[in-house]
Amino acid sequence: MTKAEQQQAVAILVPGQFNDHAVGRIDRTFSRVWIERADASLVTDELRRTVRGIAAFGGINAALIDALPNLEIIANFGVGYDSVDARHAAQRGVMVTNTPDVLTEEVANTAIGLLINTIRDLPRAETWLRDGSWARNGNYPLSRLTLRGRSVGIFGMGRIGLAIARRLEAFGLPIAYHNRRRVEGLAYEYHGTLKGLAEAVDTLISVAPGGASTEKAVNAEILSVLGPNGVFVNIGRGSTVDEAALAAALANGTIAAAGLDVFADEPNVLPALLAAPNTSLLPHVGSASEHTRRAMADLCVDNLISWFSEGRALTPVPETEKVKARS
Repeated sequence: MTKAEQQQAVAILVPGQFNDHAVGRIDRTFSRVWIERADASLVTDELRRTVRGIAAFGGINAALIDALPNLEIIANFGVGYDSVDARHAAQRGVMVTNTPDVLTEEVANTAIGLLINTIRDLPRAETWLRDGSWARNGNYPLSRLTLRGRSVGIFGMGRIGLAIARRLEAFGLPIAYHNRRRVEGLAYEYHGTLKGLAEAVDTLISVAPGGASTEKAVNAEILSVLGPNGVFVNIGRGSTVDEAALAAALANGTIAAAGLDVFADEPNVLPALLAAPNTSLLPHVGSASEHTRRAMADLCVDNLISWFSEGRALTPVPETEKVKARS
């Protein structure tokens, strides 16, 4: 049997809906199997025996990993992989990969657009034109906020955070950041705590990953020190924000406005955030261009191909960097 034939025999589990381009490549290269959702209770005896890889949008927990004794790799579609139990995968000798870099520029561009929309109220201004209010009632009211003269703090100075910061430099804005640790060689002002960062700026952009360490990190205390001129933008993970506290802060003037592309319980959005007139809300479209999603799909599948043809992953997540291919 040739290498190509051996690879064609490898069973890749694709739970639920998945990217069409990725599915097409998996079908041409491997043997794709399907279940309705990523749920261990749906794993049959045949899947237990045959599945060696998973390609998914996340949602892979320890129970599903344990239900597949021959599983070697989980190829996550997306840079964020907090819904994949990567630590358990590492303990089981299962590789986990994600899709960094290919979406960095798109998400950074979205972040800047969302920031400007939030500050200048551009979506409502467009509605004013489209619904005839401009013709009936005259000019749209002046925006209370401006990007000019602002100071920006970035929570999470990884690849995307750095790309956002470099774009903001073009606006002539001072930039500071908070990470678990200082980024070597980076000239931006570093703050060892998120509260310290929020106290120092009036515009806070969260690009932080999800997980227990960042759960509701942006809370009432952080918002209170951001202040009444404060603007909060979240392009990272909804779980990093106490949404009830954010809604209250927007309603009582603790901060001025918020722009959100991610939410804690997607696709469900807290009604108080939907009703708030000082929010700009997007349905998690940070990387949602055809160009970028195709590149993400290719990297997702390329990780599977590399793993089963060369025994190495192209973009392993840190928790599984030391996992070796099975002989």
